[in-house]
Amino acid sequence: MKQYPVDIHCHTVASTHAYSTVHDYFAVAKQKQMALFAITDHGPEMADAPHFWHFVNMRVLPRVFQGVGLLRGIEANIKNTAGEIDFFGDYLTQLDIVLAGFHEPVWQPSTCEQHTQAMVNAIKSGHVDVISHPGNPSYPIDIEAVVKAAAEHQVALEVNNSSFICSRTGSKDNCIELVKLAKQYDAPIVMGSDSHVAFTLGGFEQSLAIIQQAQYPLEKLINRSPQALLTFLADRGHQAIPEFDGLWD
Repeated sequence: MKQYPVDIHCHTVASTHAYSTVHDYFAVAKQKQMALFAITDHGPEMADAPHFWHFVNMRVLPRVFQGVGLLRGIEANIKNTAGEIDFFGDYLTQLDIVLAGFHEPVWQPSTCEQHTQAMVNAIKSGHVDVISHPGNPSYPIDIEAVVKAAAEHQVALEVNNSSFICSRTGSKDNCIELVKLAKQYDAPIVMGSDSHVAFTLGGFEQSLAIIQQAQYPLEKLINRSPQALLTFLADRGHQAIPEFDGLWD
């Protein structure tokens, strides 16, 4: 098992600007000695997202294949200042993990005040486990207010590896500040590859460099083990997954 064997942010061909299948991800996960990954395709209001039924039907996906665990998730869209997302009700309880973030096709960038209000309300809603790419400079936020809310409600803030490679240029300084404040206020931090092709699964090099620069305690990273992520999700009210029992002992 690799040092950080959990990836919480992966897109499949169901998000049609991504290029890999679930089968592809399992193969790469096995090759890279990953223990657990989450499929988190874009919420249904994204321009080329899968249909709502995609998320309802994720129950057909195997929990474990060749010793690698799979979480059924979503990267939902934060839609407005009320912090509403594009997945709702009892359907949310059927998912193992819920990411949510800002995406231009759903909500065009506005003001720092509105972005902050939206993100804080999404955190407070109880529906979101992880805020995806909160350091995006296209959506400036009051970083301290967001980190305080995340600490209070134990919602994880993602340091998104893709943001430093091929998207959201200019995220670095925001992410360093965010992680420093997360250390100060004891807010959860998680790394996500934001893979849109299976080859980048588990790629955290850029994120880890940011986290180390900010001197966040590595032993608190949610990626440190599958047990750490599953405990975090259980504390947030998600159901235990019997198929994972003893898998990583």
